[in-house]
Amino acid sequence: MSTIVNVEQTAFQLILHAGNAKSSLMEAMQAARAGNLDEAHSKIEEAKVELNHAHHAQTSLIQGEARGEKVELNILLIHAQDHLMNALTMRELVTEIIHLHEKINK
Repeated sequence: MSTIVNVEQTAFQLILHAGNAKSSLMEAMQAARAGNLDEAHSKIEEAKVELNHAHHAQTSLIQGEARGEKVELNILLIHAQDHLMNALTMRELVTEIIHLHEKINK
């Protein structure tokens, strides 16, 4: 039972940090659109910190499974992984969008 609780807690950590990252990334895009590129870069850095927290949570599950601990796959964990993957994809796209705004503003 404690392993299942740990998986659920980790899933919620993934959702929390990925969601925070996505919010920062949206703010970065909005700042870039408004011409505030310094703020856009700052928001990208905030997102990187959140994604790092999410990555550590994910890594704890992977390491546990590598040690032979059973990780029960459930819809919450799948949902959490989906949030993380979307945030990672979004980071790449927003970084490129900011780069394009920088080129336009030169």
